[in-house]
Amino acid sequence: METSATRHAGFASRFCFAWALALSGSPANANEETAMIYPETERGDVVDEKFGTAIADPYRWLESDARRSADVARWIEAQNDLSAPYLAGLPGRDIFRQRLTALFDHERLTAPEKRGERYFFTRNAGLDNQSVLFVREGVGGADRVVLDPNDWSTDAATALAEWAPSEDGSHLAFAVQDGGSDWRTIRVMNIESGVILEDEIRWARFTRIAWAKNGSGFFYSRNPRPEKEAGFEAKVAEHAVYFHRLGTPQSEDRLVHAPASDIPLIHTVNVTPDGRYAVIYSTALTGGNALVVVDLLDPDWPMRTVVPAFDQGWTLAGNIGTKLFLSTQDGAPRGKIVTLDLAAATRAVVEIVAERPDATLFEAALIGDRLLTSYLVDAKTEVLLRQLDGTADGTLDLPGIGTAGGFRGRPGDDEGFFVFTSLDAPTTVYRFDAAANTRTVWAAPTVDLDQVIVEQRFYASKDGTRVPIFVVRRRDVAGPAPTVLSGYGGYGIPMVPYYSPEVMAWVEQGGVYAVANIRGGGEYGKAWHDAGRLQRKQNVFDDFIAAAEFLKAEGITSPDGLAIQGGSNGGLLVGAVVNQRPDLFAAAMPNVGVLDMLRFDRFTSGQHWVQEYGDPAVEADFRNLLSYSPYHQIRSGLTYPAILATTADTDDRVVPAHSFKYVAALQSADLGPRPRLLRVDTRAGHGAGKPTDKMIEEMADVWAFAARWTGLEVRLPK
Repeated sequence: METSATRHAGFASRFCFAWALALSGSPANANEETAMIYPETERGDVVDEKFGTAIADPYRWLESDARRSADVARWIEAQNDLSAPYLAGLPGRDIFRQRLTALFDHERLTAPEKRGERYFFTRNAGLDNQSVLFVREGVGGADRVVLDPNDWSTDAATALAEWAPSEDGSHLAFAVQDGGSDWRTIRVMNIESGVILEDEIRWARFTRIAWAKNGSGFFYSRNPRPEKEAGFEAKVAEHAVYFHRLGTPQSEDRLVHAPASDIPLIHTVNVTPDGRYAVIYSTALTGGNALVVVDLLDPDWPMRTVVPAFDQGWTLAGNIGTKLFLSTQDGAPRGKIVTLDLAAATRAVVEIVAERPDATLFEAALIGDRLLTSYLVDAKTEVLLRQLDGTADGTLDLPGIGTAGGFRGRPGDDEGFFVFTSLDAPTTVYRFDAAANTRTVWAAPTVDLDQVIVEQRFYASKDGTRVPIFVVRRRDVAGPAPTVLSGYGGYGIPMVPYYSPEVMAWVEQGGVYAVANIRGGGEYGKAWHDAGRLQRKQNVFDDFIAAAEFLKAEGITSPDGLAIQGGSNGGLLVGAVVNQRPDLFAAAMPNVGVLDMLRFDRFTSGQHWVQEYGDPAVEADFRNLLSYSPYHQIRSGLTYPAILATTADTDDRVVPAHSFKYVAALQSADLGPRPRLLRVDTRAGHGAGKPTDKMIEEMADVWAFAARWTGLEVRLPK
């Protein structure tokens, strides 16, 4: 799931996803005729009575943490003992691994953060398990390593997470993520000496790091220390913003913001470039947020509630003195730009850039003396420049059709940075000359994509809604071909086009990869999101099913050659549509999915998702959730596609019990001869911080599984 911490951090590549010799007579081929023998899974007798409905939950015992339950640990081991040799023996699996390794092997940089005369950025040489943090001394200076997390653990599963240099570039606060967990430990480094200071912040979670301008310390967000017995499953409760002063123990950190609320909230914080204000976002994960401003010039740090409600999105683009520039959906579902002068007596909101009927505001930033506004037009980016009064001031030329964002820069600066990527264009970092309105390449990988083409098509959903879909294929692939369809459909998060080595590994084999921009996302603003949440969640599934039918009707995919893939909320999507239309799909690969919709709110951050899905304790919501819950709606007696569910033992965002219970139920049902398997990774979490080698191994398994059941013949390149 996305959080406000990632949403307000700006654009980032999300989900953050060869040709091989087909082996006839392999053990995989026998599985079509011979039903797989699954490990025995104990069935409990748990039955809940809810609103007059009896709900059996025979696998509730699998909700226990495997690190504390020997029975669950043994069950996981038995599942991996079944799936690992099956996946290892699939035709093309080793060649997918070889090609993924080659496709990942190119340099990847992030847009730099400029502080003083220092430029901070991360770089991955290609096959580094973790990206390395560098600093460049001056625009043309030498690069040197600041932090290399590849040395932090023997399994490379300890990652550099959030980081922020102080205003003068003399210090760096950085968060350490271990084993894929959402928990963070924050440390501080002196950049000049490279010495790690004694300061240590524990229990940070869903946080940003925001320095005071004078470098005295920084703001961050955390939860209380969890009870020992709760472990990694501790709920995301009592989230609060603190200030840590350098050289002092965490016990003396100043509590800044922890408002009482009837609903669970996540709080993140930023500091304006001039150091005048701390801006705190509080969200219930509805796509909207409250906004509080702290005046840091006053030693008492008085707080002003600028936006009290959580129903609309508000994001700071920048400030000039007391005037804030904000993007918002308030009264403008597709977004507009307003100003708010904190020194004015009435503090009235003034619109300076009106909502566009043809585009969705994606991002806004003040760089130099201009306002950069990034829009989504049918999920593709265009960037318009404006003067500070909102007057149009030209466009920022982009290198093609794709996604631009992650703007870095300050009011008054002569330069800024951003990234551009697309399904057929690897991520390139550009330097923006604010005075000349020109862009130049700051860092670009070399990847040969001449044989790849991307098309955008549109199709009609069940209720007639027009939905866009991206289709990626090799130039010489014209007829029906094995296809992977992906989607997300939740939390107002748009599925924008971005480059993925994983996708290229499938496409270069002659497979087709499609991304459906279904409702529930943010491609067309708040209304598009609202049309796919709560009681309207079925629209998401209808849109995805219609995408599958479109791919078949248009001759893009072969009759029994369609696989579907999705992660997190996208895993829910995959699980739900498989139950509703098992006949459409040859294979399904839900990753770290939300699959038990009657108990999701009981674990870690699940209580925050009630605003997206509904509350299982409310009868109307309960009945809606039950109608599509993947765990509860498995239809024994029908022929199901081959299913490979993937998760990780340390996922504390969507706990792995979702996948455990779902697969146990699949394996106990009469669903035909195709396999229903579970792959459980170790120390991998929800996805962020996963080492490159683990990503390659997992995707080699997933693509080999998809190829086996869609009929994709995998060959080595000539």
